[in-house]
Amino acid sequence: MTTDLHGPLSAYAERLHAAIGDRHHVASPLGAWLLLAVSAATTEAAQATGLHTADADAASGPEAVAGSDAAARYATGERLAAALGTDLASAADVARTLLDAPHPLVASATALWLRAVRGVDEPAGWRATLPATTEVGPLPDQAGLDAWAREHTDGLIETFPLKVRPDVVFALASALATRISWAEPFDVTDARALGPGSAWAGDLRQALRSPSHGHQGAIVTTERAGDVIVHAARAQATDGAGLVVLSVAAAPHVPAGEVLAAAYRLSVGAADGAQPTGRRSLFDLPLGETPLWTLREERVRTRARDGREERHQAVLPCWSARSEHDLMAATLGFEAAAGTLARALGQPVQGFEAGQVAMARYGRYGFEAAAVTGMFGTVSLPPEGVARTAELRFGHPYAVLAVATDSRADGTTGPWHGVPVFSAWVTEPEELPDAES
Repeated sequence: MTTDLHGPLSAYAERLHAAIGDRHHVASPLGAWLLLAVSAATTEAAQATGLHTADADAASGPEAVAGSDAAARYATGERLAAALGTDLASAADVARTLLDAPHPLVASATALWLRAVRGVDEPAGWRATLPATTEVGPLPDQAGLDAWAREHTDGLIETFPLKVRPDVVFALASALATRISWAEPFDVTDARALGPGSAWAGDLRQALRSPSHGHQGAIVTTERAGDVIVHAARAQATDGAGLVVLSVAAAPHVPAGEVLAAAYRLSVGAADGAQPTGRRSLFDLPLGETPLWTLREERVRTRARDGREERHQAVLPCWSARSEHDLMAATLGFEAAAGTLARALGQPVQGFEAGQVAMARYGRYGFEAAAVTGMFGTVSLPPEGVARTAELRFGHPYAVLAVATDSRADGTTGPWHGVPVFSAWVTEPEELPDAES
């Protein structure tokens, strides 16, 4: 399952970070991807109840789907699959697998909330296609949405990324959060160790230095970012499960998107502690200083077979970030997700909103991060007017009639139809029985 997800998620992350740009930020491409995958899950119910989906119509193609609405459904499903990087059924399976078996160190939650729409009946079966852990219920108010974000991120995210309004008819949300301690905490060093070419070295007093054991480092040649430096710190494991946080830096002129793409590629095998593909031997590099590393040689006692030992130390700053992201770009798939979900739910959706709020903090003793992603489906509200509501009060003597109905299957009525069977005049009301209160 990890292999199946890594490629689609890496491609999605590249588009998401490209939309954000190179400003200081943190995001959760996984949180956004999972939200899209949960919306894809509802198409299984649509297929079971006779509605077209991308999978149902794929054999004949959009030009063979009868009716313009069916063609639109096909196109929407195709766009959602393209954003996910895989077919809708596979994405839905991945979402169920991850969310229904949560990681001990990564809290996860999803929710789908609906506002009742007069004259719109809920299609049958769609709830069963969602991950079992997905919360389903009536659309909360803003305070309720904010409370959900706080609850499912252990307070790291305080507010939901979108503001609910009367035109919102459904909301889909995902939350991810982690708060870990390093298995081996960092040492502390003078910030000047960040290098003479670092602007940060003059702005900071202290930085983090990797300890002599328990962390990993490497210099790696990558296709997209050239030579990069890699540092890996591990969390204290829980029930055999852990978390590895990679830091990857390239030469200063390499665009942020290329470095992020290289980092995703280097994450393959990181969970197993494998050395990254393209790792360079320190004995193949010239001694001296570069913008990314300083390489020196000294005489030591070593047990290395050839008498040549390689050691890596890393110097990093502490950092934190809080970010809010607009997810409305077409390449991110939320327009297609809103359309797919609206059809599966039978909701008269005419617009959408999508956003994410994320935070992270990296320090000497640990790492914490959280993200909440939200999507709204909206309708066009009718123009404002005046409504009157009559509250009918039976507060004095009144009549009651019990009238029989007698309708037949052939459309005719029987002799009892319309006959008042009982009648009363009420003058002595009674208190509601305790058993009924």
